[in-house]
Amino acid sequence: MPELPDVTVYIESLETRIVGHRLEQILLKNPFLLRTAEPPLHSCEGHVVTRLRRIGKRIAIGFDNDIWLVLHLMIAGRLHWYLKEQRGRIRAPLVQFELDNGFLTLTEAGTKRRASLHVVAGEAQLEEHDRGGLEVLGVEPQVFRSRMSERNHTLKRALTDPTILSGIGNAYSDEILHRAKLSPMIQTRQLDDDEWARLYDAVQAVLTEWIERLRAEAVRDFPEKVTAFRKELAVHGKYGEPCTVCGTAVQRIRYAENETNYCPRCQTGGKLLADRALSRLLKDDWPKTIEALENAKRR
Repeated sequence: MPELPDVTVYIESLETRIVGHRLEQILLKNPFLLRTAEPPLHSCEGHVVTRLRRIGKRIAIGFDNDIWLVLHLMIAGRLHWYLKEQRGRIRAPLVQFELDNGFLTLTEAGTKRRASLHVVAGEAQLEEHDRGGLEVLGVEPQVFRSRMSERNHTLKRALTDPTILSGIGNAYSDEILHRAKLSPMIQTRQLDDDEWARLYDAVQAVLTEWIERLRAEAVRDFPEKVTAFRKELAVHGKYGEPCTVCGTAVQRIRYAENETNYCPRCQTGGKLLADRALSRLLKDDWPKTIEALENAKRR
């Protein structure tokens, strides 16, 4: 799922292409994408894009008649930009926005349709899509600590809860916790002052570094390769691969359709965190340390 760095760069790329341009026509190819009926989708046709805004992981496009289009890409939704002369190269989208200078489209990989489009009128309706999470970049350390510790959650849950922090998801939370050398399962109210400082610094550094990295990639072209699995990531999506810091094999905890990746040597003192499905299956045979895991592999 595109997270804060990806959405930030999406918006910056869109600002240079569509702000000040008129939306001529909307072609909704999949009706299940649209989640609102009033105001109607076509109420922004013929109007000029005036501004864009990030709301958590959502992209909001504002028009001169105070209508907003709110896009949530979810896991597999991606945006694409085509110039007018590239009309014949447009891949089948869920929705196509034709502007006076090009086409903005939304596609979604796979068969599950989770991406969404809302049409809202005015700031009040737009704010209803804000889950209330704290915007973390540049926030004071004490404000960050206070928000994160309001409720006693695991660090993984607290970082990815949109009512606590804005824009951080599965991928960058893994990277933040690895950078901070903290277990994803430690409770927020268990952290000492040094651990809070490491967590805060990691949040600021990881998100800033990835915004700059993605921004550099999008200098010339619209960001097409938006993915949660990048070779430059330290642990996310790297199960079984060596940790970039210590060389220990990256481990994972799987739940539902997500997984948490971590380094057991850098983050958990050599302990393996229980994978809900596999540890229940193996019971006493589940290796609890790096050494036990390595011994099991030798058998």
